[in-house]
Amino acid sequence: MTEPGCPGFRFSGIAAGIKKNGKEDLGLIVSETPASVAAVFTRNRVKAAPVLLDQERIQAGECLAVIANSGNANCCTGEQGFKDAESMAKLTAEALGIPEDKTLVASTGVIGEPMPMETITSAIPKVVDALGTTQVRAFAKAIMTTDTVPKTVYKEELIGGRPVALIGIVKGAGMIRPDMATMLCFICSDIQASAGRLQELLSSATEQSFNRITIDGDTSTNDTVLLMANGLSGISVDTADHAERFQRVLAELMVQLAREVVKDGEGVTKLVDVVVEGADSPQVARAVADTVAHSSLVKTAFFGEDANWGRILGAVGRAGVPVDPDRIDVYFGDVQMVKSGVGCGKDVELAATEVLRKPEFSVVIDLNQGNSTASVITSDLSVEYVKINADYRT
Repeated sequence: MTEPGCPGFRFSGIAAGIKKNGKEDLGLIVSETPASVAAVFTRNRVKAAPVLLDQERIQAGECLAVIANSGNANCCTGEQGFKDAESMAKLTAEALGIPEDKTLVASTGVIGEPMPMETITSAIPKVVDALGTTQVRAFAKAIMTTDTVPKTVYKEELIGGRPVALIGIVKGAGMIRPDMATMLCFICSDIQASAGRLQELLSSATEQSFNRITIDGDTSTNDTVLLMANGLSGISVDTADHAERFQRVLAELMVQLAREVVKDGEGVTKLVDVVVEGADSPQVARAVADTVAHSSLVKTAFFGEDANWGRILGAVGRAGVPVDPDRIDVYFGDVQMVKSGVGCGKDVELAATEVLRKPEFSVVIDLNQGNSTASVITSDLSVEYVKINADYRT
């Protein structure tokens, strides 16, 4: 099965032999013309070599290719790891006949293992030969780790009377927390934009999407989101109207990708929208939503389909912001569980349990103190999550 591509971009993904299981593990994205590029990176102080390299090169604001691998994070690998990231870029650039400094690198996988550079060196000509305009799914498979499915989203929007294309590819299933990007994500578009404007648009869309999800409260060392725009549509985001329309469709695409990450999270059986309403400031709303969404007790209750609203209130109360317990209402789906800080009885718990049996549902917490809202997408925490991470390296 092929995915729609994006004008002026080619994709590929192959099994290079980095992973022990023989699955796809080396991918490449190439723009036919120099693309403006923007990025957000992990806030983790322990950063992988590709992140450090890309942070340097992204300053130029232009990119022609991204080489990405799974199976090895190239993190905590010292000076040699940085040299290996540079070598991956150099070898790719030479095979494509493009400048090395316009080639970026991304890696994901096990931390602390040396990069198998002999394997990668021999595989780069093959990943270049495999390039095609519709090989999006092949690239998506090549960056998967504990993901169970490749995740891509395509959108097309009429802007200025012309179609503008966007395609997003994401991997991520564990070490997911809103601390920047929380996985690897690559977005290609034929919109025309300066690197500075792209950065503004990407940063805003990240706050609405990848910074509002959590699976396990951890933050990766390799998190990267790249947005490349080659301008082939001839439509520029320089005007306010064009920028607004592109911003909207970019945010929609990234929110959809973010939801796919949580759905495919390690051991996840439930996707839950934690919505906080009636806060007296956006900061209070977000603090409460984050605390509830990160709570292991709340998440295990979701897994057990246990309508334990006491865990919700307990999390609200430790969010570190002022709340009035006697005003709080809580809903599981459309079932009210708590009114003015008091449970609504056993009968409604039965109805709430039916809500919890669904694969997707919402928990709404109304603080009844103001007009501000916030939401975070979270998941349950299952026995399978523990098994996956207990055996991750073996």
